Amino acid sequence: MKRFAAILCVVVLAAAYGADPKNKKSDPSQIGNRGVGKGVNFYSQEKEMAMGRQLAQEVQRQAKMVDDPLITEFVNRLGQNLARHSDAKVPFTFYVIDDAALNAFALPGGYVFVNAGLIEIADDEDELAGAMAHEIAHVAARHMTRQATKFQMAKLAAAPLGSIVGGGWTGYAATQAANLGIPMTFLSFGRQDEAEADYLGVQYAYAAGYDPSGVISIFEKLESLERKQPGAVSKVFSSHPQDADRIGKTEREIQEILPAKADYVVTTSEYRDIRKRLIDLRAAREVVTPETSPVLKRLDLTQ
Repeated sequence: MKRFAAILCVVVLAAAYGADPKNKKSDPSQIGNRGVGKGVNFYSQEKEMAMGRQLAQEVQRQAKMVDDPLITEFVNRLGQNLARHSDAKVPFTFYVIDDAALNAFALPGGYVFVNAGLIEIADDEDELAGAMAHEIAHVAARHMTRQATKFQMAKLAAAPLGSIVGGGWTGYAATQAANLGIPMTFLSFGRQDEAEADYLGVQYAYAAGYDPSGVISIFEKLESLERKQPGAVSKVFSSHPQDADRIGKTEREIQEILPAKADYVVTTSEYRDIRKRLIDLRAAREVVTPETSPVLKRLDLTQ
């Protein structure tokens, strides 16, 4: 019985995770009409958005958020431009976390968080756009819930046949879909998902008007920093190493499938001003002396 269940899961997984026709994914002019993210998924689009909303609220409760309106508005506007030029079918919301760690991550349903540290290291706007486009690609391909589905199907493969036939499969899927507490560990993607996010993300940055080489540039910076300071890049953002092979594949993609344009956005004066504003705001807090530091009342979080 277990063998039958395992075979059944393999067949369904093949349909769910088989690659789309390469000519579609390799044609940036067809962005939005390529069926990216299709496949077996226990989570409806609505449930995925509800799950992401709940997780986003939890992140906002636990992390210190940048609340400067000029900074947050700019990052949101940049992200919305990228999202409009993506295959994603959900609305997006973008946030900035006041943290020096080099990190950006997306939650199911279109919630993207960018750390201040990533903005600080991105000297040019196309570099930040490249990193954000990668996270948008994870959402477009529905990697979070498809990975959760794959995980649950693997568990089903080891379950007795009786728990699958006669409504068991549907009931189990519905129970899992109703659970809004997907662990953050599901954001540690496998190589296949990371490669797809690379492949799609560089196209989204290009379609939005940015120089796609900005993606290469930010990858190289992250690779260099991680090599010099192991652990400098957040584990969430480095689930697929920024290695030479990954960079080489992205370079080939740019050369082979992205038609050259007369003009690209590399950076803007607005981005330079926003980045400087963020750096100055964070630096100003660090120079507070013990004599001038406010005394904070400790909150009892156990109540």
